[in-house]
Amino acid sequence: MKSEQEGDYLEEDASQENGIIQPTQYSSISPPASPVEQDEPFSTYFEEKVHIPENGNQVFSFRKLWAFTGPGFLMSIAYLDPGNIESDLQSGAKAGFKLLWVLLVATIIGLLLQRLAARLGVVTGMHLAEVCNRQYPTVPRIILWLMVELAIIGSDMQEVIGCAIALNLLSVGRIPLWAGVLITITDTFVFLFLDKYGLRKLEAFFGFLITVMAVSFGYEYVLVKPDQGELLKGMFVPYCADCGPVQLEQAVGIVGAVIMPHNIYLHSALVKSIYSLLLVPEVDRKNKKEVKEANKYFFIESSIALFVSFLINVFFHLSECNATGSPHTDLFPLNNGTLEVDIYKGGVVLGCFFGPAALYIWAIGILAAGQSSTMTGTYSGQFVMEGFLNLRWSRFARVLLTRSIAITPTLLVAIFQDVQHLTGMNDFLNVLQSMQLPFALIPILTFTSLTSIMNDFANGLVWKISGGIVILVVCAINMYFVVVYVTALNSIPLYVLAAFLSVAYLCFVGYLAWHCLVALGVSCLDFGSRVRNTPAMLVEEQSECDP
Repeated sequence: MKSEQEGDYLEEDASQENGIIQPTQYSSISPPASPVEQDEPFSTYFEEKVHIPENGNQVFSFRKLWAFTGPGFLMSIAYLDPGNIESDLQSGAKAGFKLLWVLLVATIIGLLLQRLAARLGVVTGMHLAEVCNRQYPTVPRIILWLMVELAIIGSDMQEVIGCAIALNLLSVGRIPLWAGVLITITDTFVFLFLDKYGLRKLEAFFGFLITVMAVSFGYEYVLVKPDQGELLKGMFVPYCADCGPVQLEQAVGIVGAVIMPHNIYLHSALVKSIYSLLLVPEVDRKNKKEVKEANKYFFIESSIALFVSFLINVFFHLSECNATGSPHTDLFPLNNGTLEVDIYKGGVVLGCFFGPAALYIWAIGILAAGQSSTMTGTYSGQFVMEGFLNLRWSRFARVLLTRSIAITPTLLVAIFQDVQHLTGMNDFLNVLQSMQLPFALIPILTFTSLTSIMNDFANGLVWKISGGIVILVVCAINMYFVVVYVTALNSIPLYVLAAFLSVAYLCFVGYLAWHCLVALGVSCLDFGSRVRNTPAMLVEEQSECDP
């Protein structure tokens, strides 16, 4: 059974399994068959129809923006997970407001990358994992899936542990870390099934959690009363006076914490789900005007969502605290040095400065951040696994499997690690996610640059060059972060292991980069690459670079 759009495939040998087209070479692609067309019914995440209002010849319509609202705000929650919060706290403790401009730049770069992810979902009707499944050979595809899963597990551990720490603070230590982990995993199962009651109800729940974060952390920000002049200076002046290696490492950590690899996969999947499954047949993907309009509104919504997340991140840059009179004086350095702040100590700092109410409000905000990001992380795991492996399971089976993958390492950390000493684990998880960045950034630039996939919506020259530079810079920054972390281990066996893994890692990144360069038009590298930037029947092999 084939859909009408399958005629768009060019010069390919394709087999069809369970309603999924499996091309044997790179070519133009069309969306997978809809759930209705498949032999067996498949339960999608969002089955509620959303009407798109007609706006005539209006350039902009708030009613139409509301119809497209949802994916950007769900995606932006990843910018507010406990790992980001801890990075912001450390930045405020070590550099004050001097690195806020790094946070602003990282958020803008994140927005541009999310734009590419959204466009892929709108134009192709598939998310990034599905495109990777169709376009990469089997072995690279499996390796890519495993790398993305590692990033999701690392992020998931931070989020679940963050919820557990919040529950520990709210219960004044009565709920141990391991119990908080079990509670978080259990209630995540419950909350994830809210989509059964409709898309807008699910979005309203996430909106409620974002509002709780904004109110909680905004309240703390008002209590601290930071110097607004210094804040604005740190936000818009790209300079860090009297900064050394510690502040440089912190700046690198901010970029690594903000730009998360699995979030690229998540956003393309959310856009694809809403645009493809909810709005059809009201939107015709072959209608360039409607596709362009959808791209516009999704970009506007993402911009608003990331602006809100940026403001909440700014709230975390709090001032210093004097430990005198605090019941947690054992957490503070005896030499009056800088406190290694994490989300647990952040609550203690506020509590020692402003009283128990500030601590509890902080914990409520952390709980909202951890719970919301845990849910979106679970969605990421489901989309990635289904896309790469062509899984078509029931909703419960998908949630159970993706939750189970992360529960074991998280529980082990919760059982054997003290709640007051989790900074080292968080640093390791940030490094782990930083290493996975190329496995999202390179594929998204590759596929959005191919006219055989994106047609008239493929990246232009400016986007190809700027996208390539951004990805190169981001990957270089994060590799620096990894090198700094590894050299601080001071262990010869670990150095040898790191060197061995680095060779394999760089070889695979080089493989993806090769395909990306061919997609960007560097034809002299097109020796055996499956990438074709024009329809396959029109491609002529070239042995030299084009002038």
